[in-house]
Amino acid sequence: MSNTNTSPKTFPTELAGDSTPMVRFQKVRKSYGALTVLDDLDLDVAAGEMVSIIGPSGSGKTTVLRMLMTLETINEGVIYVDGKPLTHMPKGGTLVPANERHLRSRRADIGMCFQHFNLFPHMTALENCMEGPVHVLGLSKAEARDRSEELLELVGMISKKDQHPSRLSGGQQQRVAIARALAMRPKVMLFDEVTSALDPEVIGEVTNVIRQLVSEHQLTMLMVTHQMGFARDISDRVCFFYGGKIEEQGTPAEIFGDPQRERTQQFLSAVREAV
Repeated sequence: MSNTNTSPKTFPTELAGDSTPMVRFQKVRKSYGALTVLDDLDLDVAAGEMVSIIGPSGSGKTTVLRMLMTLETINEGVIYVDGKPLTHMPKGGTLVPANERHLRSRRADIGMCFQHFNLFPHMTALENCMEGPVHVLGLSKAEARDRSEELLELVGMISKKDQHPSRLSGGQQQRVAIARALAMRPKVMLFDEVTSALDPEVIGEVTNVIRQLVSEHQLTMLMVTHQMGFARDISDRVCFFYGGKIEEQGTPAEIFGDPQRERTQQFLSAVREAV
């Protein structure tokens, strides 16, 4: 995977210090031709912090997650995870665009749940969860089974462990997908509109699992969501994106209760009217 970054020499090869964020976007720009999707983005996420990203379509929200999963390259800037560069690698005292080997090793720290589950249809729920730990992490099948069963229990799906995805509801499939991502023991969990493909009556199944993860586990989480009430209830911080930039950020009380920027006010007003 190539990267067209033009100025890696201006960035540190590693972040250090007690206040080092778990995730840092430093001067990150992403463009598709003449279209700039993210514009000079600076964003830090502390270890154990839950950050929700909201905003209109096309504002760059999902691109943030896709770049963290290394599904998209960046044009400028550097992304760090746990103090080490993700998009680049050290060489000769500076940073150069990361090669595929570096990306694979760094990707192991990040788990992602998509809106369309992406479970392997020919595998049971348990086999889906065991696949990564066995073939990527090198765990024995016994170790992977124990870990996967523990996580399926966590998300309320242990009774369905021998079922294939086609026999599960959308909410059940999404809960299995969360368990599968957690089985890799990531340092950072990403959620991309994980409830948008679900029927309204099963959305609660998935949001309750995420609430439990936030309250009981010290994972760093970023969530793109269109559910404002959920973002208000669960987040430590909310970032409102507009035009590829963070237009406004703050606590849920600040963003939803007293937004300062006109674009934030307009967006939240439009969302409330649509409900």
